[in-house]
Amino acid sequence: MYPGTAGEQPQPQPARRMSWERPTRIAVSALAVIAIMFLFVFPMRSYLAQQRQVRAARHAVEVLTAENKELAREARQLQSPSEIERLARAQFNMVLPGEQVYNVVPPAKKPDSVTPPG
Repeated sequence: MYPGTAGEQPQPQPARRMSWERPTRIAVSALAVIAIMFLFVFPMRSYLAQQRQVRAARHAVEVLTAENKELAREARQLQSPSEIERLARAQFNMVLPGEQVYNVVPPAKKPDSVTPPG
């Protein structure tokens, strides 16, 4: 039979209750966003920071390697007798036996002529 016909009672509407579906969906969505951040965003930031540190360390190694090569070249050069003699003469004013040392002293400055007052 059709609703509203004689002999049939209309069914009562269920009482409207507060629905928990929407707040539950919002909470689950928020948790999903937070989980995505912890799974992807934060590790990616750490990864990028580590990559910057690796680049800086590689650059430091390159600089130190170049400096090490320069120091090794200088150490080899310091092993030669001619370089030792050059440094002894330049830095310590040393001479070989039988050589004479002459020091050239610049002339003393003459004081500026100042006429006495009066």
